[in-house]
Amino acid sequence: MTVQQPHGAHDHAHDTGARRLRIALLILGSFTLVEATGGYLADSIALLAESAHMLADSASLGLALLAHRLARRPPDLRRTYGHRRYQPLAALVNGEILLLLTAWVVYEAILRLMHRHAVNGQLMLGVAVLGGVANLAALLALSGARALNERGARAHVWSDLLGSGAASAAAVLVLAKGWIIADPLLSLVVSTLILRSAWSLTRESADVLLESVPAGFDIECVAAELIGHVPGLTGVHHVHVWSMTGERPTVTLHATLAPDARQGDAVAAIHARLAERLNVEHATVEIEQAGSCQATGCHPPP
Repeated sequence: MTVQQPHGAHDHAHDTGARRLRIALLILGSFTLVEATGGYLADSIALLAESAHMLADSASLGLALLAHRLARRPPDLRRTYGHRRYQPLAALVNGEILLLLTAWVVYEAILRLMHRHAVNGQLMLGVAVLGGVANLAALLALSGARALNERGARAHVWSDLLGSGAASAAAVLVLAKGWIIADPLLSLVVSTLILRSAWSLTRESADVLLESVPAGFDIECVAAELIGHVPGLTGVHHVHVWSMTGERPTVTLHATLAPDARQGDAVAAIHARLAERLNVEHATVEIEQAGSCQATGCHPPP
């Protein structure tokens, strides 16, 4: 006997997430051209790198918003779980874009260290400060993001904010000390920070798509939380845990019941316990009587 837990309604979360993404996209998209123009006129690699990041971030926010809309499509005969996996897929693409952009910034910064260029510090500082304000506004718009897709967009905006801060600091050093080298050097520092978040986002997205056990989830806790707490339950095996979007885990398991156990009550208790104690979003439970399992791997691996 197999019983599935019904999917919950995600409309409110989707609407809120889409609204956050739209606001952030409007802010960043409208300021990208300003920062690119300022970077070109000031001849600043820090500003040009920041404008490239903002352009990519605007594209990634659009991708994230598209993924949100696709995720609202109902399940069909081909995609029985629906289209929510578009969200971690978009997050994976965003992480890879960040990695490529970081490599480009490092390359350009090294060229600037080898061949110095005069920088317009005043223009650089003004544009960098305005860019920081725009990025901070976009970051606030994305506050409360939980889905992996939205967190990917937020990581992009964080990288932009760091870039604006570095560009502002470099402009101050150019104006106060005449240190033109500060422009490429601070670009390299920020690239190191961005590389870390980009790699983390890419790895986490890949784990979701590969249906790995969610980070921080101990699969042995499933049996520990159920046996002794669900009346009539004598064993749990064939446990598989993954996540659809990186937010909440999904679980499938085989549950062995005593001969006199009431299956309906046991199934309800299993679902309730998994949801309350382990924050499980969806569970599929295969009910068996003691000694009736015929599948390979009825017992947990040593």
